[in-house]
Amino acid sequence: MSRERASRRFYRVDSTNDLFEFMDRGYSAQHENRWNFEVAWEAANKVGGIYTVIRSKAYVSTEEMGDQFCLIGPYKEHSARTEVEEADFPPHNPLHQAVQVLRDQGYKVVTGTWLVDGNPQIILFDIGSAAWKLDEYKQELWSTCNLGIPHLDIEANDAVILGYLVCQFIAEFRKAAEGYSSVPPRIVVHCHEWQAGVGLIALRTRHVDVATVFTTHATLLGRYLCAGKTDFYNNLDKFSVDEEAGKRQIYHRYCMERAATHLAHVFTTVSDITGFEAEHLLKRKPDIITPNGLNVKKFAALHEFQNLHAISKEKIHEFVRGHFYGHYDFDLDKTLYFFIAGRYEFGNKGADIFIEALARLNHYLKTSRPDLTVVAFLIFPAKTNNFNVESLRGHAVTKSLRDTINDIQQKIGKRMYELCLSGRMPEAQDLLQKEDTIKIKRCLYALQRNGLPPITTHNVVDDWNDPVLNAVRRCNLFNTVHDRVKMVFHPEFLSSTNPLFGLDYEEFVRGCHLGVFPSYYEPWGYTPAECTVMGIPSITTNLSGFGCFMQEHIADPMSYGIYIVDRRFIGLEMSVQQLAQYMFDFARLSRRQRIIQRNRTERLSDLLDWRNLGIYYRQARIKALMTVYPELASEYAEGGVGRFNYPRPISEPPSPSSSRHTTPAASVHGSDDEDDEDEVDDEKEVNIIQSIMRDDARIKSKVALVRIISYVMHLPFIFTHTLYIYR
Repeated sequence: MSRERASRRFYRVDSTNDLFEFMDRGYSAQHENRWNFEVAWEAANKVGGIYTVIRSKAYVSTEEMGDQFCLIGPYKEHSARTEVEEADFPPHNPLHQAVQVLRDQGYKVVTGTWLVDGNPQIILFDIGSAAWKLDEYKQELWSTCNLGIPHLDIEANDAVILGYLVCQFIAEFRKAAEGYSSVPPRIVVHCHEWQAGVGLIALRTRHVDVATVFTTHATLLGRYLCAGKTDFYNNLDKFSVDEEAGKRQIYHRYCMERAATHLAHVFTTVSDITGFEAEHLLKRKPDIITPNGLNVKKFAALHEFQNLHAISKEKIHEFVRGHFYGHYDFDLDKTLYFFIAGRYEFGNKGADIFIEALARLNHYLKTSRPDLTVVAFLIFPAKTNNFNVESLRGHAVTKSLRDTINDIQQKIGKRMYELCLSGRMPEAQDLLQKEDTIKIKRCLYALQRNGLPPITTHNVVDDWNDPVLNAVRRCNLFNTVHDRVKMVFHPEFLSSTNPLFGLDYEEFVRGCHLGVFPSYYEPWGYTPAECTVMGIPSITTNLSGFGCFMQEHIADPMSYGIYIVDRRFIGLEMSVQQLAQYMFDFARLSRRQRIIQRNRTERLSDLLDWRNLGIYYRQARIKALMTVYPELASEYAEGGVGRFNYPRPISEPPSPSSSRHTTPAASVHGSDDEDDEDEVDDEKEVNIIQSIMRDDARIKSKVALVRIISYVMHLPFIFTHTLYIYR
């Protein structure tokens, strides 16, 4: 099979342009004396989601630009001490010369490499070392832009100091770079978010000859408006932006963001929905959409990530056994795990409609699938006093029972061996002795519980005002015996040291069956993207950047395990019904259907790889360079970014949605190649189904054999290990 046909066979990205051809570790950039600086408050400083963007993109940036790429940010000692390896630049390097000039002026500048994939160069400025010049910087900002900064806004003051330090450094670097090569320097300064935007403003007002790019990952005013429970998207064109920013006492920050947006040579956002928002709130339409990616590590064999799913799922099984002790009346083989996670923004993250939809799902399952159970996890960090005593007790009791059973099992095995060795057939009374029965009864009595299993794993501070707990109370999801949807609110981020779960976030995601992220305000959405890369189906919305991206580039997202809830064009009640129906449809899938869907979801990982999405950032830099240096237009004359095309899976039956004009064009029907792909894809999925059916047959035969032995020997307890099957 040719490489081209193999790519089509697995529905991999079919783009006309990617970043691979430019990954020369900076050879061409050095020859052209081309430099790229990325300025971000979260460079080696974990605060929010932009940290993930900068960190994950560092590898492809260094593969493309090599030592011609450098990150700039504030020096935060608690982060830098563990994430940055301090080192000076080579003496002949213009970076070293520019840093030395600033150090001679009395500023503290830390240089080195960031200890992440790609090991990029990084420069960190100590804000405190330049605080004595704050009034001078603010005066300049006022005289050039009429932009005043309140004295008490510490975060804005720090952003001003960082911005002017960056401007001074870039100006000195340009002088040093002119003597570094016979080719004049071509410098791009890429600033992320409003905290880094002051540097861009200073570069333009001081007329430093560099190309600038400004990226907003979410507009500042947009976050505040959505937090206030306004009908945001239906009123975008009606907001009086100056008045709204003034009401929220962020007018100066809004002006900083808006000034950087309009002064940048190229303005980008992370998604179409954020671009639509920026067009109305910042009054500029983005030049390029730069979607966020991840560093995708592919497995050599397709079944490896399925194995990881089974291993992680067993760890979640252990938590469920302990948390629901005393009411453990459901079959784990018929239990599905749904989850939502992220910052505790109850409305913005969609936790409100998730809980409401779970109440509907509970009713659906009671009436049509009473044998099926859904455990819904809500992972939101909230203020807590400590772990819930009932949760800790449940895990202690189940551990005691497991240890007791294991001990008795070993003793029975030893007795059976000794009896058989003496030529006797073991009898029931010879194997399970009275003291063993007493131990088991003690454990069983300890499993008794008067109350219901707790909703939360921690004691939440001010729990009567907690939005999640209030919504759970309103929907009557109290983990009763009759509820088919069980609720677990874990108000803390997961880690491997957690005494309840004992697994980190990535393992937890791999062990779940479905991620649910019905966000109302989500400029991109890393949580569903991480699910996709790990082969876990997810639910998102058409108000998230991820959902819009998937709708644009995939002919039928649902076939690939990406369910997109409409929260933009229909009412809230209809969105809740749609979400509940999606979860119910997923719950009705058979085990083999879920396996096939996970395989399809994992195929989309290439679509979210920085090796493919990094090309958008390159296009933004090239466009900025050509804006500043028009003579480069012929040198960088490239085609636009190629289109990523994921057609409908061949084995998926067609639906009217395939004809929507907003989706990519499908492959040419009737071609010989398409027929071949049909056969290969169908054959593979049929083989998967057949292998599962063979496993079912083997298990049934083993179970039948065990029943015969139990009947003959009249044993009250049979301990056996059976083959584990993926669900």
